[in-house]
Amino acid sequence: MTIYYSLTFLLLAAEMVTFCLLVFPLPYTIRKNVFRFLSESPIVAKVAYALKISFIFVGILFMDALQRMFRVTAEADMLKTNQGMQDVRTESSIAARKFYAQRNMYLTGFCLFLSLVLTRTFYIILDLIHTQEEYAKLKKAASISYVSGIFPEDQSKQIEDLKKKLAESEARSRDFETLKKQAAQQATEYDRLATEFNKSNGLVSDKKAD
Repeated sequence: MTIYYSLTFLLLAAEMVTFCLLVFPLPYTIRKNVFRFLSESPIVAKVAYALKISFIFVGILFMDALQRMFRVTAEADMLKTNQGMQDVRTESSIAARKFYAQRNMYLTGFCLFLSLVLTRTFYIILDLIHTQEEYAKLKKAASISYVSGIFPEDQSKQIEDLKKKLAESEARSRDFETLKKQAAQQATEYDRLATEFNKSNGLVSDKKAD
């Protein structure tokens, strides 16, 4: 595996660890402080900008891997049509190139997909925290007004609206499970391709095609 695909794999591993940390059930106070630091820190903003640039290069690698896979697939189809010109070494080389192209496509594609998942997850949790803060403030103000004998109707309406927003935010957070299932399906497909490659007879490792 070349250095840029190795770096892409490291980036993918870092994304997986970050996703696990984001969805890890932390206490509300710790989660609020962590997300406030991530959303307001200038250092984190610079790191996020550098990651956006790196994802542009990952997208270019994804398009290149996709073109290679289509090209190798076309060569394999041409080889099948030429029944009288079969060569074991040629078939092995094409099969290895096809495997490498598919591996690179899944690696870069999954890295881009997980970046979108992380971004969406971060902002959903951030909105949920802000909604909970507003709800807690209004609930406290409403309790003070109730003790004082004053309970305006507009405050109760605001509390009901915030309850609805909180329910919508919690409903959006359930989308995490769907995203996890999609990620698991792609990982299973990658493992299947690797298993088929290992079971193939006479495959030759071709480092230049990687």
